[in-house]
Amino acid sequence: MSRMTWTRWGLAVAIATTTGSGAIAADHLDAPTVKTDPTSDITDLYSWNDAGRVVFVLNVSPLATTTSKFSDKVQYVIHTESKGAYGAAGTPLDIICTFAVDQKISCWVGNKDYVTGDASGTAGLSSTSGGVKVFAGLRDDPFFFNLDGFKATVSAVEGAAASLMFDAAGCPKLDAATSAALVKALSTDPNSTPPGAGAKDFFATKNVLAIVLSIDTKLLNGGGPILASWASTNKGS
Repeated sequence: MSRMTWTRWGLAVAIATTTGSGAIAADHLDAPTVKTDPTSDITDLYSWNDAGRVVFVLNVSPLATTTSKFSDKVQYVIHTESKGAYGAAGTPLDIICTFAVDQKISCWVGNKDYVTGDASGTAGLSSTSGGVKVFAGLRDDPFFFNLDGFKATVSAVEGAAASLMFDAAGCPKLDAATSAALVKALSTDPNSTPPGAGAKDFFATKNVLAIVLSIDTKLLNGGGPILASWASTNKGS
């Protein structure tokens, strides 16, 4: 699985999409094959600018616990491409992180900088140059999702599916009242007492394993001021 973000230097802008599908912000517990190895299951990729640096947060292992560990057989990769204008050809650069059995991390920012060691402390770990800082460990899952409201909405749509009319693009035609009812279902908790309270975050008490990188902008912008990024996990057969 993958995540893509676009960041322009000096602007705190990030757009999350998945390759090959529509825009989406997160992806938890999806395909059966991925479920068998949560250490390679990417839940989110976040990025933003911070005073001359770019921060990336790559989260894996949904529903992680205090005993969860990064795999020593997986490459955790943030792929970047810097460019001078949207749609223009760019300059690729990969950020590759791996873990040893003892959970010590090694991260390469292309061939420009490198950091290795124990990055589980609150302060993280810095490369010799200071151009790269990294933290790796258990963190609260930052994604908000109203699972019960979503299930209620899906149930309502499935119940009305036989009577729905569709436009030329294949989208259902809904009147204002039906649309408002679905939006309400998505934004409330159907199991609350009384019913209809604010949305309940399913991930509020859940954790992920996070790789947090703070990288000097100069290491990433060789091709121009616009940066595209996406993440992958790679495991040998």
